[in-house]
Amino acid sequence: MWTTMVSHFRGPVFLSPYTRNLSSSSSIPSSRASSIPSHLPIPVVSGARAPLPTSGTKLSPSTTPSDVPTGNYRRLSATVSPTLICHSSRRKAAADTAPEEDESDDLRRTVIQALLWGSEAVYILWLLLLPYAPGDPVWAISSETVNSLIGLSLNFFFILPLMNSVGISLIDAPVLHPMSEGLFNFVIGWTFMFAPLLFTDCRRNRYKGSLDVLWGLQMFLTNVFLIPYMAIRLNGIDNEDDSTPRKPSQLGLVMTRGGPIVGLIGGGICLISTLWAIFARGDSGFGDLTERVDFLVRYLGSERLAYAFIWDILLYTIFQPWLIGDNLQNVQRGKVAAVSFLRFVPVVGLAAYLLCLNPDEKL
Repeated sequence: MWTTMVSHFRGPVFLSPYTRNLSSSSSIPSSRASSIPSHLPIPVVSGARAPLPTSGTKLSPSTTPSDVPTGNYRRLSATVSPTLICHSSRRKAAADTAPEEDESDDLRRTVIQALLWGSEAVYILWLLLLPYAPGDPVWAISSETVNSLIGLSLNFFFILPLMNSVGISLIDAPVLHPMSEGLFNFVIGWTFMFAPLLFTDCRRNRYKGSLDVLWGLQMFLTNVFLIPYMAIRLNGIDNEDDSTPRKPSQLGLVMTRGGPIVGLIGGGICLISTLWAIFARGDSGFGDLTERVDFLVRYLGSERLAYAFIWDILLYTIFQPWLIGDNLQNVQRGKVAAVSFLRFVPVVGLAAYLLCLNPDEKL
């Protein structure tokens, strides 16, 4: 076994092919040992047959093993450079902690997925099926609710009301309370902006279904379909799927390439919806702001659709910063910090993400 001989002066290291403690050797008298220059560099010997000097050999700093006659070089090296023993323990490799980290990540992912699937069950049962929430459940929906839903759909993005206002009256827009119209279009405008975000999601490959269909259904039933997607995207990593993104659909290409336009349209609709709810149809007897707020409170407490929209707004407020935070690599360099900060602001953060999408990034 090789032991390391290190000089207490600056110089090279001598590797001696001996295993016993050489520092205990007393073969060299102290008078002779004192004649050895303290600045003597100890050469590196790579083999066991290197020539060894005697204790009486006169050495110089330039002495090399080939210049030294054969002798007891071992004792000389022991006198000049005692053996140093390291008592430190071997540091564990970083990989040793990897299994614990993986187990922690798996546990956290499992808990989050369980919460999401539980939220999906509550959403469907409480908002769609059970009769305990405000308004009528799906299986007992009233004709009044159906007519209201049809009227809101006809006023989608305020297209018909705005056309009628400029004299284009191909179809007369239904006259509904501006608060209900504003709430409906606000949620739909926000949902509209989720399309590019889903199509640029770095984990979208873990969802095996069609994102086109998912987003289309989300436009009508909102979080009934978005909650399962949020749970599925947390599935374990499939190296093959994650490394080979699926070919985007035509809708996906349009939405991602036109992300800034989608952001402007969706953000604009949300802004118009807010202003519409407060100021629109002022001559139709819907009252001032106080009366409109009173109507909104009654509306949320009596209509299942309006009540569900409040849930959608709360869930979007959670999902928006979550998805944007996972996809900041898609944002233009230099704007990441701003988007990362704004992502927590409802609607505004998603609009900022779409406006700052990097067109050169391979999505």
